Amino acid sequence: MTFDLPDLPYEYDALEPHVSAKTLRVHHGKHHQGYVDGVNEALGTTGKKRLTLEQVILEAAGRSSEQSLFDKAAQSWNHAFFWNCMTPDGGGEPEGELARHIDMDFDGYDKFRAAFKSAATGLFGSGWTWLVIDNGQLRVKTTANAMLPMVQGQHALLTCDVWEHAYYLDYQNERGKFVDAFLDHLVNWDFVASQFEQQLENLDRARRRRQDARADFAHLAFANEGAR
Repeated sequence: MTFDLPDLPYEYDALEPHVSAKTLRVHHGKHHQGYVDGVNEALGTTGKKRLTLEQVILEAAGRSSEQSLFDKAAQSWNHAFFWNCMTPDGGGEPEGELARHIDMDFDGYDKFRAAFKSAATGLFGSGWTWLVIDNGQLRVKTTANAMLPMVQGQHALLTCDVWEHAYYLDYQNERGKFVDAFLDHLVNWDFVASQFEQQLENLDRARRRRQDARADFAHLAFANEGAR
């Protein structure tokens, strides 16, 4: 199949003053478009034309001969996901089950926010910062360049692009200010919650398994202590 550049879910100027229309026009219309064009061009020399973008990514991952295809396909997916992670008048704290699980896994939103910002500002070079479900738990992680959680068996809920082209026109070298704006004014928690809800049953099941395992271990330790 031939892939098309997805439309932004808002107008180019909708995220101002936090992300300028100029940045979005370049980021979406040139960078993202370039990745999509690169995927289509690369697929012309392979037998993968009938695959979905996710299938292309997973097929190409880890193969040195298909590194260029992987990079372009992964960056196409990453950007499409990133656009949906932002919304005008977004930011602040999540609500509902997502908020409850953030409280459990990070000991509160403030600690999640601190962990996310630290990861985003601490990543050397280009890449992405994510909130993911990993082995039944919410975690913050970073990936370099085009790498993305699906290749590592994780489910992405939220991402922030920390390649310089995402923020340099607006914030120059102050990545931290961009991350603050992203978290405080742009995050689309409704979208994040929708991704989370798709995995909620699996997440709760994994959490119960961990709790049962801890209870079994505590019971065994108690029994062994009593036998001495």
